[in-house]
Amino acid sequence: MTCFEKEGSWSLSFAGAGFLGLYHVGVTHCLGQRAPRLLGGASRFYGSSSGALMALGIICGKSVDFCCSRLLDMVKHVEQLSLGIFHPSFMPVESIRQDLQDQLPANIHILASQRLGISLTRWPDGQNFIITDFATRDEVIQALVCTLYFPFYCGMIPPEFRGERYIDGALSNNLPFADSPSTITVSPFHGTVDICPQSSSASMHELNAFNASFQISTKNLFQGVTSLIPSSPEVIADNCRQGYLDALRFLERYGLTKEPVLWTLLSKEPPAPADGTQDADHDRGQKAGLSLNWAVPNVLVKDVPDFEQLCPELEAALKKACMRDPSAWASFCRSGPGRALTYLLLPCTLPFEYIYFRSRRVVAWLPDVPADVRWMRGLPRSLALEVYSRRKDQLPGLVSLVVTSPFQPEAAPPKDLAKEPRPARQ
Repeated sequence: MTCFEKEGSWSLSFAGAGFLGLYHVGVTHCLGQRAPRLLGGASRFYGSSSGALMALGIICGKSVDFCCSRLLDMVKHVEQLSLGIFHPSFMPVESIRQDLQDQLPANIHILASQRLGISLTRWPDGQNFIITDFATRDEVIQALVCTLYFPFYCGMIPPEFRGERYIDGALSNNLPFADSPSTITVSPFHGTVDICPQSSSASMHELNAFNASFQISTKNLFQGVTSLIPSSPEVIADNCRQGYLDALRFLERYGLTKEPVLWTLLSKEPPAPADGTQDADHDRGQKAGLSLNWAVPNVLVKDVPDFEQLCPELEAALKKACMRDPSAWASFCRSGPGRALTYLLLPCTLPFEYIYFRSRRVVAWLPDVPADVRWMRGLPRSLALEVYSRRKDQLPGLVSLVVTSPFQPEAAPPKDLAKEPRPARQ
């Protein structure tokens, strides 16, 4: 990690996390509360998928209450559906698009240009692009829709941006500029990221995919499933609290806070400095930003029985966002008999719900039908050209390998008929 002396010399990068994007909310709230210079002095905010939404929220200055309520409302909506994410009324991209249309300011393209970096994956060649300039407000919204569009999970036809089709940026570059020493990386998955959960697994194996590193463990497997199929709002809220604790560990490890808070949460005293070197290292870290204190403990949410004392604002926002509808009918639907009745009536209600919500999708799709039909007609040709170009690039290497192969038998030198001895006459 480079020093933080010169303002604008560092950036923040948020990994795609699906429904675990609330982890980023906890991280950014901790940074804004305990190290506001890290957020205010960052030159750019990069992100893919839900990480791009968090980066946009920082630029827009959205409150923690707004971010928590928007994501947890979607989690509660999935919880109410009888089939979860497989229910025909589950349309995440459409609902997020509508929220962006309603909530983003008119000058968001001016605020986001050269400060927001959105990772996109071009279809069908899979090439990654990071968009940092936006001409209009609609371009910002469309770029976010593209980076949120997970194939088959959100639909069959990728959205369009500037005449090209793009899908989820996490499929080609989940953590933009992760290898840059001036980028603070954030991810809710266990791995070698600046701010991420500390794994308790003994596994040392890592998977490097999508420009990100993931530890091979059952915890990461569970996190990956939860990012696509959310569990209860309380579990998602705990990920937000864990993000706050992990960001605090990052700040204390690099000497960017004034007091060791994590040690007090564990009811322990911080280790005494050896020969007075810890204080000197801390002062040096405040000047150069490089004091690395490995003695900072890893604190989990279960180790903090009263999170409200640590961060009252975040805890109040999470409790408010997790509240369910208190009406009698909603309470009955959440109860055991209500759920049993819902599943018993499913063969009767599901066909009508499927027709209704599919009809709504078709009506909303009508303005895009001409462009999508033209794209589908040219899709076989573009796929064929892509396969041909890749094979064409590989062909010279294969030919040279065959020609220069050491296993090929050497050709016999041509015979010189003039010097070849003639057979003696009988």
